Amino acid sequence: MPDEGKKRAAHRALVDRVLNGEGRASAEQRARAFVNDGLAPPLDALIDKIANRPAQVTVADLAAVTASGCTEDQLFELVVCAAVGQSARLYEAGLAALAEATGTGRPDHAA
Repeated sequence: MPDEGKKRAAHRALVDRVLNGEGRASAEQRARAFVNDGLAPPLDALIDKIANRPAQVTVADLAAVTASGCTEDQLFELVVCAAVGQSARLYEAGLAALAEATGTGRPDHAA
């Protein structure tokens, strides 16, 4: 399926861009937000909500992170990294489940 290869390539390009592209947040912070691990409070709580309970994010969560010294640009980038990281995990899980269900083995994964 050539279309599937294009989708996976686009997904890899997205992940590469959010993790390695230019930005205000450090590459290390972006990588930590992407995997939802190793961030200091209060950023850790916000990123966990973004990844696992986005409907529960409040203005107070955002204010706490900016009050801790994170700029709005950094915050935006880290929120995007958290969302893309969670979507990448779900994408990989979906590909694995599809491969298992169809008996085709694990397809070439995207992340």
